[in-house]
Amino acid sequence: MLDIRKIETEFESIKTSLGNRNFDTSVLNEVVELNKKRKALTTSSETKKAEQNKLSREIGELKKNKQDATTQMNQVASLKAEMEADARELEEVQAKQTSLLLNIPNLPDASVPVGKSEEENKEVKRWGTPRKFDFTPADHADVGEKLGMLDFETAAKITGARFVIYRAGIARLERALINFMLDHQASKGFTEMMTPFIAHERSLIGTGNLPKFEDQLFKLNSEQPWYLIPTSEVTLTNIKREQIMEESELPYLYAAYSPCFRSEAGSHGKDVKGLIRMHQFNKVEMVSICAPSQSQEIHQKMIDSACEILEKLNLPYRALALCTGDMGFASQKTIDLEVWVPSQNKYREISSISNCGDFQARRANIRFRNKEGKVEYAHTLNGSGLAVGRTVVAILENYQQQDGSVQIPEALWPYMGGLKEIRK
Repeated sequence: MLDIRKIETEFESIKTSLGNRNFDTSVLNEVVELNKKRKALTTSSETKKAEQNKLSREIGELKKNKQDATTQMNQVASLKAEMEADARELEEVQAKQTSLLLNIPNLPDASVPVGKSEEENKEVKRWGTPRKFDFTPADHADVGEKLGMLDFETAAKITGARFVIYRAGIARLERALINFMLDHQASKGFTEMMTPFIAHERSLIGTGNLPKFEDQLFKLNSEQPWYLIPTSEVTLTNIKREQIMEESELPYLYAAYSPCFRSEAGSHGKDVKGLIRMHQFNKVEMVSICAPSQSQEIHQKMIDSACEILEKLNLPYRALALCTGDMGFASQKTIDLEVWVPSQNKYREISSISNCGDFQARRANIRFRNKEGKVEYAHTLNGSGLAVGRTVVAILENYQQQDGSVQIPEALWPYMGGLKEIRK
């Protein structure tokens, strides 16, 4: 969430920055006007409270001297009614202002390329050479179905579209990837965590998923405001919600596996076949809570860690610096990693690694006491390390053989019990 004082003092520059994000900046004027009204109501209430206190003292003196205090008592009653009306109006103004602020995206970092869409993202790295096949590479869904190990039809019968049942070798491959990724992150200094797969409303507000993206979430039908998590970023970030840490404790580096649940609202007709866009998928997530002075270095650390996983698996990829118009709501700077998908003859997203600055920390009230004893907001970062299902996609396609079998990347052999290929 943006600081209202920053919006007021840097109005034009913030308007320009948010305009570069394709955001309707007219809401900024409303936010500023509401803040003026909030300040006026607060001042009025304080003035009336002081007057009430003064009158109360006069009433005390008059009664002490057995004099008539009716006029002053009537004035106090009138002031009390006015203050109650002011309090109700102030509550309404604050609620409306908060609602507007919660729907304003983060400001892009100065280093982020300005652009309106993904077409203006900038490639910053490319690794590996896409394999040249001596046969026409099959789509991963076809590979998995011919092996009898990806079953979309039965999953649809049980639950609906955009779900899958893994069997045998591919089920083991998914599990192997989760363990491989967690071990890799642990070797990089990330503490392995296991968090709930359900979060309440306050936690999702903290990370920026609510209120803006409620249509993307699965809300549970219960008395509690519970949601299935869209990513363990939500639960990991909220570990330090409403806390003040010491700077010496920072940074916190977390890694966690979790299933992720997305309604995929608005994605009708997109990637309807296969594992690319599912309602439920597995992911290993990286999250950091750190001091502002640490966040740039940690962002690069997370990018490097995700890249190393792809390199260990020998999967060609490229890294993109997302432009202002393509970044996620809470991000101030994002690097996407895209893995090569032979059947589509293009790169597809497999990881998005973002520095959110103090945006989430303000929403979740995550703070630390610096070396001078001043309390300030922390920075939060998150990134996929990696999306497991999409890694399965990449392996099935890049390692497929003409006879329909799939070779296993050498880095995964110890996690597959020595199995070096998947056959029907």
